[in-house]
Amino acid sequence: MTYDHILVRYGELALKGKNRKTFMQILKRNVEKKLSDFPNIKVKAKRDHMYILLNGEDHEPILKTCEDIFGIQSFSLAMKIENDEDQIKAGALEALKLENGRTFKVTCKRPNKDFPISSQDMNQILGGHLLTNTEGWTVDVHNPDVELRVEIRHDATYITAKKIPGKGGLPVGTTGKTLLMLSGGIDSPVAGYLTMNRGVEIEAIHFHSPPFTSERAKQKVEDLGRVLTNYGGDVKLHVIPFTEIQQKIFQEAPENYGMTIMRRLMMRISERVAKERDILSITTGESLGQVASQTMESMHAINEVTNYPVIRPLVAMDKLDIIKVSKEIGAYDISILPYEDCCTIFVPKQPKTRPTREKVNEFENPIDFSKDIEKAIENMETVTLSANESQVEDEFEDLL
Repeated sequence: MTYDHILVRYGELALKGKNRKTFMQILKRNVEKKLSDFPNIKVKAKRDHMYILLNGEDHEPILKTCEDIFGIQSFSLAMKIENDEDQIKAGALEALKLENGRTFKVTCKRPNKDFPISSQDMNQILGGHLLTNTEGWTVDVHNPDVELRVEIRHDATYITAKKIPGKGGLPVGTTGKTLLMLSGGIDSPVAGYLTMNRGVEIEAIHFHSPPFTSERAKQKVEDLGRVLTNYGGDVKLHVIPFTEIQQKIFQEAPENYGMTIMRRLMMRISERVAKERDILSITTGESLGQVASQTMESMHAINEVTNYPVIRPLVAMDKLDIIKVSKEIGAYDISILPYEDCCTIFVPKQPKTRPTREKVNEFENPIDFSKDIEKAIENMETVTLSANESQVEDEFEDLL
């Protein structure tokens, strides 16, 4: 006997009632896609768990991959044993021999109530069997080196020795799609990551202002998008040429209101793209009070131009918390590369921190941006990002 399965335990999706089957199917699809480099594995989804049959594949890289899949609460290397007392005793003994330590604890669960021995009795039976057939091991029910878990289910018994925490959340693709406003900074990739944790699939939009922003700045954003593909599959990145619009804003509008007007135009364009892509929300990396455009007054003025839901997963996080997540997901070192995006150029010396809708409309309405918006969308470039490559696509030709 040896470890031949990975037992996957569900998180929130276990509570989804009538929608549970759909959530399970999407999680299964996501797991199979993430493990596509391992041709021999087979994934099976049950009502209360999922398991991955290894079929001889090396379990270490598979375990590592499972850590990044939303919707998995925890997972363990497992032996699959017949629901037979003697087989379970033999499997438990083999599992303990594969572990290092001096103390152990047996925890038995019995979802299959047809099995004739209670969980408590099985704990005692297995504990006694292990003590009798090993040397140097003792029982410690409070702080054991190894906790041997025995789950007696309807299809089989699964024996595990280590419980690895997963990402939790919901499987990506179960709660719709959002358009992430992706800059080259620290915040927006974290916002995308946290949104995916709620089962949301993402596409991204980036505003590029050459020659003021370089091709390296654009590459930086693509690399940040690829970081997100590690957690939710391929990401379509829509790159909007924004130079002419930015120049027009800061030539014709009051300097201190330029940032607010720029963000409103970004929001208008993002809504247009989202509508054409059948996307129902927009996600930003805004954190309340962090910069001038992220005060309550600024958000109120900017939100006026869209009736789409604007998701702000970072709104109550401070910068240190955001940086911590950025490092955990592998985005931080890319985000701090010294290539400026369009939000860091044309920055007014004293941006308005408490703009009003009345004032911003007074300054914005006399400026006709309609043709500039149409031109920017016509010249949008869409890139499909994956973990290994990118491919430019000709999309949005028929937008207007």
